[in-house]
Amino acid sequence: MKMLLHACCAPCSIYPVELLRSEGLDVTGYFFNPNIHPYTEFIKRQEALKKYAAEIGMNVIFDPGYHLEEFLRGAAFRESKRCRVCYTMRLEQAAREAKVGGYDCFSTTLLVSPYQKHELIGEIGRAAGEKHGVTFYYKDFRPGYREATALSRKMGMYRQKYCGCIYSEKDRYYKPKNNGK
Repeated sequence: MKMLLHACCAPCSIYPVELLRSEGLDVTGYFFNPNIHPYTEFIKRQEALKKYAAEIGMNVIFDPGYHLEEFLRGAAFRESKRCRVCYTMRLEQAAREAKVGGYDCFSTTLLVSPYQKHELIGEIGRAAGEKHGVTFYYKDFRPGYREATALSRKMGMYRQKYCGCIYSEKDRYYKPKNNGK
């Protein structure tokens, strides 16, 4: 069975690719991440995935654009629902690409992170699959998160410190001072 696997980054790809291949799936990666900011972060993640994919012999389709404005327009004034906007953009595009490419199913490496909203990813993935006529393959990859994290460090792989969007970057790094209050 041919699967298109939306990949947010190289470290999050390690466990899902290994597991899916062990289950007999023919996995092709797909890099489409309009949420990632700044552009230098986007390029670091893209380059790390290219390098990792070459090491393990996995084909990856890289969307040629940097669609930050689309993500920002979707998330602006809806910051509390930004993850829904982000997941929808990425999984809708992955479903379209899977359908056009003749894949049997699609999934996402977002499902490896314990920090992502799994129920929401599953809901949006199934809806995108239904809309575009391709099956969303839901699998909880979280059990392999720690192992893959350790392996990515051992491999010297670029590891990001936030999910990618400008909002998560702010949450990660901005710690307002109390100013004595």
